Amino acid sequence: MRRPPDTTTMEVLAPIDESDCSTRALRFAAEFARRYDATLHVVHFAPESDERVEALLADADAVVDEAGVAGDTELVTDVRFSDLKASDRIGDNILDLVAERGYDHVVMGHHGTGRVEGFLLGSAAERVTEDAPVPVTVIP
Repeated sequence: MRRPPDTTTMEVLAPIDESDCSTRALRFAAEFARRYDATLHVVHFAPESDERVEALLADADAVVDEAGVAGDTELVTDVRFSDLKASDRIGDNILDLVAERGYDHVVMGHHGTGRVEGFLLGSAAERVTEDAPVPVTVIP
């Protein structure tokens, strides 16, 4: 007996910033989404929009369009602030989105292990890989 095709689409989250590793991760995520017929959701966390943020989101839109995948880009301004360092807050916000929206996979960049690099998204990638309930692909 033949089973009906699975009509569930994988939902992939790709958090981005302005770094080169984030750009590489976004390109990987777009190709991953194309290969697996997934929907790609690109997010950037910032307290507000400005010209740099708009340019970043426009560039992300171009990557998604070029890959020919279904997806969207979003600025998330409703971010949790706390006494934690910036990367830990970003990691927590990514984990919150995964839980709230039910993403199936996370693809994100990693800045490295140095003090300065680890302060931003590098440590966020570590936090997400440790605590995410879904697979996480980290691109250096």
